[in-house]
Amino acid sequence: MATKAVLEGGPDDLHERIVPITPPGQELKIKHRGGYEHFKLTTRHQDSPEGRLPVYEWWERTEIAE
Repeated sequence: MATKAVLEGGPDDLHERIVPITPPGQELKIKHRGGYEHFKLTTRHQDSPEGRLPVYEWWERTEIAE
């Protein structure tokens, strides 16, 4: 199982597009600009400098509760 993923979509200023999968699952939540960007696992893979990785696609943003 891959330990990293490629992120597709989401904010243009989200600079890291290859991220660790922690824990491995169906969704990734990335902290960004006072909230979280949510990415869901797709059936696609992409070749990267770190090998062939699963692609996670952006689907929503949530704000951090204070």
